Amino acid sequence: MRRMEGFHLPKSCQPGEYEDKWYRYWMDHQYFAADANSEKTAYCIVIPPPNVTGSLHMGHALNNTLQDILIRWRRMQGMDALWLPGTDHAGISTQHLVEKDLKKKGLTRQDLGREKFEEAVWKWKEKYGGKIIEQLKKLGSSCDWPKERFTLDEGLSRAVRKVFVSLYKEGLIYRGCYIVNWCVGCKTALSDLEVTHQELESHLYYIQYPFVGGEGHITVATTRPETMLGDTAVAVSPHDERFKSMVGKKVILPLMEREIPIIVDEAVDPAFGTGLVKVTPAHDPNDFDIGNRAGLERVQVIALDGKMSRDAGTFAGMDRFEAREAVLKALKEKQLLDKVVPYAHSVGHCYRCNTVVEPTVSTQWFVRIKPLADSAVEAIRDGRIQFIPEHWNKTFYEWMENIHDWCISRQLWWGHRIPAWYCTGCGEVHVEEESPERCTKCGGHLEQDEDVLDTWFSSALWPFSTMGWPEKTRALERYYPASVMVTGFDILFFWVARMVMMGLKFMEDIPFEKVYFHGLVRDQEGDKMSKTRGNTVDPLEIIEEYGTDALRFTLTIMTMPGSDIPLSPERMAGYKAFINKIWNASRFLFFHLDENIRPVATEDLPSLRREHKWILSRVHRLIETVNDSLEAFNFFEAADALYHFMWHEFCDWYIEFIKPILGSGPEKEKAEAKAVATECLDIVLRLLHPIIPFVTEELWEKMPDRETPLIIAPFPASDPAKNFPEAEQEMDCVMDMVRKIRNVRGEMRIDPGVKIELYWSTGNKGKKEIISYHQEQICALVRAERFDHVEALPQKEAGARGFSGDTEFFIPLAGIMDLEKERGRNLKEFQSLEIELNRVRKKLDNEAFLKKAPKEVILKNKSIYKELQGKMDQVKKILSILEEK
Repeated sequence: MRRMEGFHLPKSCQPGEYEDKWYRYWMDHQYFAADANSEKTAYCIVIPPPNVTGSLHMGHALNNTLQDILIRWRRMQGMDALWLPGTDHAGISTQHLVEKDLKKKGLTRQDLGREKFEEAVWKWKEKYGGKIIEQLKKLGSSCDWPKERFTLDEGLSRAVRKVFVSLYKEGLIYRGCYIVNWCVGCKTALSDLEVTHQELESHLYYIQYPFVGGEGHITVATTRPETMLGDTAVAVSPHDERFKSMVGKKVILPLMEREIPIIVDEAVDPAFGTGLVKVTPAHDPNDFDIGNRAGLERVQVIALDGKMSRDAGTFAGMDRFEAREAVLKALKEKQLLDKVVPYAHSVGHCYRCNTVVEPTVSTQWFVRIKPLADSAVEAIRDGRIQFIPEHWNKTFYEWMENIHDWCISRQLWWGHRIPAWYCTGCGEVHVEEESPERCTKCGGHLEQDEDVLDTWFSSALWPFSTMGWPEKTRALERYYPASVMVTGFDILFFWVARMVMMGLKFMEDIPFEKVYFHGLVRDQEGDKMSKTRGNTVDPLEIIEEYGTDALRFTLTIMTMPGSDIPLSPERMAGYKAFINKIWNASRFLFFHLDENIRPVATEDLPSLRREHKWILSRVHRLIETVNDSLEAFNFFEAADALYHFMWHEFCDWYIEFIKPILGSGPEKEKAEAKAVATECLDIVLRLLHPIIPFVTEELWEKMPDRETPLIIAPFPASDPAKNFPEAEQEMDCVMDMVRKIRNVRGEMRIDPGVKIELYWSTGNKGKKEIISYHQEQICALVRAERFDHVEALPQKEAGARGFSGDTEFFIPLAGIMDLEKERGRNLKEFQSLEIELNRVRKKLDNEAFLKKAPKEVILKNKSIYKELQGKMDQVKKILSILEEK
């Protein structure tokens, strides 16, 4: 391992000076590599593959930080830890970007043709596709990079074909004409999961449909008047007594002059609109089902480009939303529009381009999902797969038990082309792993299906296709199933459920043992980050300003099960300060270290000073906490325990305890203090390394006797011999005494630079012995020139009093402050506070103010009142003390 000269550190922590250096060092020495032939216990995580089009966002930063923590931790525990990296071809996104680039040159994909277009996309991928990987490296991700996979790799493509053909021949994949979610922006079908629903303020339009051959009409309510041009019936509930006499009659479809029947169907909600609903089988999923049951015609009036078709009559060629206004205008002119009322409802949008989705009848490929879903549900129920947090089980069950068939065909050119060929002669369909040359039935010419598979189809095979399946590889045997999957809850159904189904189907085993679902990273107000809102945070900018370790620690300590993460600059700055605290504490210790530091021998433990026993006991308890927390995926608890120990115990107390010893203590005591402090720092750096790898590696290298880098150093194990509960109780007593004295100094506004006299008394013999033993340290920590035990404290002398448990202490004020001057100053302050308090009280007692003022203003005034009351109580207490004679 490389060495730096001496043990001295620069004055300030500059992450930019060592982060890239250490990442190159780890990569050069192949410390991220797993070995399929190792005899160590295997531990595996397959990365949720980011889109090849992507760049690092805060969701990636969180997800990959948590995975890296687990991998580094297990690696240090001596496991053969594989973190398998890779990227997804992201069919819709990638094709959109390349087509956008072609458009700038005045070209379309059709101009190039399929083969040339695919070549253009591969060139784009080679040029830009590695961006996200390089950014993950910047984050410190310790993936086994030489094993990186891509969902369009030759091996993964072979796996996709095998799965498709197998499911087809088993009848679990089929081709049919059904209503699908159609994105007119991306020009492709979408699965249900690729549709995001947004609550929109819209209108409900009440339209008159005249009866055929007679007077009168019925009134139908709809949110989409442009689709009425494709109505083929009006439906009522069979339980709605109001319309029983109308069933079987016909009405005239306004604007189209087409006769359509009134039918009954259980799906009709009598409470919606008038209870009579228009049925448009080609443009609504529920209407499609009603139409199938009633044998209705499907009239497609909105084409795949979002414009009205020729079946829309005079409205043909109009954009669908333009047609809506034109239809309403025509209805008004014919006096067939009864009324328009405001109406809020959920509208489906494409998850990629945010275009309003158009339900459309189309011939597509589907997976018959129910048979696969049943085995997946069973794997969660019987505990073979554990969801963390467990409450996601219920959500999973509800979705899987009401699952629809999965539309897997996409009208794109970039992706896994569907392995189906159609005979131009006899129409025979051939679905094969290898491309057939001629029709096996008539010997005719074959043409392959133009569509590609949904990107999530190949992602569903990720845990085993990346390991070489369908070949029986050593990697597959060793690393499948994976140990854990770390992912956001938002892709539970997009990806996790599908991986479970496919793993059980083709590997006859679960794909992973545990799934940890983390929350979403939100802005400091708790809102979801989005480019349209302008509240996104670039992780690379955060790294530039605060350092990678600060970003990683912030995300880790804020990751609590079931909770999202509100990210704020203040929190980031606070944890950057924590990194600096570690740096400065190490710098102080390094100043006192030399090559002769040796660990404390077991036989010397009983004779150690009590503060040494205390910190050793605390750090070994910390080891248990961190290990237990990581085992339970309680990342927050691990980070919080490390933060509390390092800042509030090691730095704020232990270093202060040993400063006098390191400065002027006997050589034996100096050696003990150095040994204990070094052991604690050694342990904490190893415990912290999975979370903040860069600064810990930098500090570790500068410690004495470092033979191996920290990344492969053993993770600490707790030593029962260093468990000293009595020392912990004793030091708790000392620290409480110091805190209480410091509080009284602060309350009395005693100048921090002034040394005080202290007198204390207790009837507890054990407490008396403890305080007497630590008297010198207490004096140093509270700036006292004397600290005397007395049987009884002064009662009439002006002074500040306080308690630490059953121990009382007294600080004489004469001599350290001008009592008369302080009385006058505090009396003046009291009077000023009283005036301000009365002013706020009058406002809060005013009924008119309470009725008219905004809620936040009232709450602010109540807060001010409480704060003023607290200040008055404090000043009153000081005045009472200053009055003592």
